[in-house]
Amino acid sequence: MSHTATPVNLGTIGVFYVEGELTPEAAAEVERLGYTAVWIAGTREARLTIVERVLTATETLAVATGVVNIWHVEARAVADTYHRLEAAYPGRFLLGIGVGHRELGTDFRSPYQALVDYLDVLDERGVPKQRRVLAALGPRVLKLAAERSAGAFPFLVTPAYTRQARELIGPDSLLAVEHTVTLGDPTSTRAAGRAAIQVNLGLANYRVNLTRMGFGEDDLADRGSDALVDALVAQGDAATAAEQLRSQLNAGASHLVANAVPSADRLPILTALAPELGVAAR
Repeated sequence: MSHTATPVNLGTIGVFYVEGELTPEAAAEVERLGYTAVWIAGTREARLTIVERVLTATETLAVATGVVNIWHVEARAVADTYHRLEAAYPGRFLLGIGVGHRELGTDFRSPYQALVDYLDVLDERGVPKQRRVLAALGPRVLKLAAERSAGAFPFLVTPAYTRQARELIGPDSLLAVEHTVTLGDPTSTRAAGRAAIQVNLGLANYRVNLTRMGFGEDDLADRGSDALVDALVAQGDAATAAEQLRSQLNAGASHLVANAVPSADRLPILTALAPELGVAAR
C-alpha cells in the first residue's frame, strides 16, 4: 500500500451537507450546478456508505468527510474503507477526521494525543498524508494538520481567522474553510443564521476560538449578538452573499465550503449562489 498519493482535486468551491440530508440525487445536482466537492458531516459508520453512494451517483465530484469522529470510528476500519473507495473511485475521496466535542459525550482525556495516535494508525495502514485532512481551530492542531495531513478544515471562522491560519500553516497546505450562508431580507437571514449557529455556541471549543477571534462574552450570550451572526453568516441577495463568501478565499482559504441554511433549502440557495460564485453549470 502506497503512503503517497496525488491530492484530491477539491476545486475552489465545495458545499456542506449533513449525512441524513444528502441523497445521491442531491449530490448529482450539486455536481450539475458546477460545485466541485461535497463535505459530509455526521457519519459514524466505518464503511462510509453515504460517501460510496455519492461517489457512485456522480462522475467527478470530490467527496470529503467533514468529519469522521476519531472516538466513534476505529482507525483501522476507516483505513480499510479508504483503500476500498480509492480502488473504486481513484482520486476522489478525502478523509476528514476530528476529535469532536466533550459536550457530546466524547472521551476528552487527551484529545490531541488521541488524534496523533489515530494518524499513526492511518500511517501504518497506508492512508497517504495527502488524502486526509484535520478539523482544526487552535494553533496546535492547525500545525499538526500541516505536518501530518493535507491541511486543515476549520469551521465557524471569520476571514480574519483564515488569514492568521494561513500564516501559521504556510502557503502550501490545504485550508478548506466552512462558511455559513443564507439568502433573503436582513431580518430573515439574520434569524436563520442565528438559528444555524446555536449548537456551535454551546460547544466549548468553538466558544474558545471565537474568543481568540476577538468576540466577547456579550457576543456569545443570548443566542449570539448581531455582530457575531453577521461575521459568521454570509447574508443578503445572492450577489451580496457571494461577495462575503469570497472574502474567505481572499483571506487565504484554498477551498471554500458553502454551508447553506436552513438545511431544507440548501439546493435552492446553492443554485442561486452558483453563478455569483463563478461556478459553471455542467
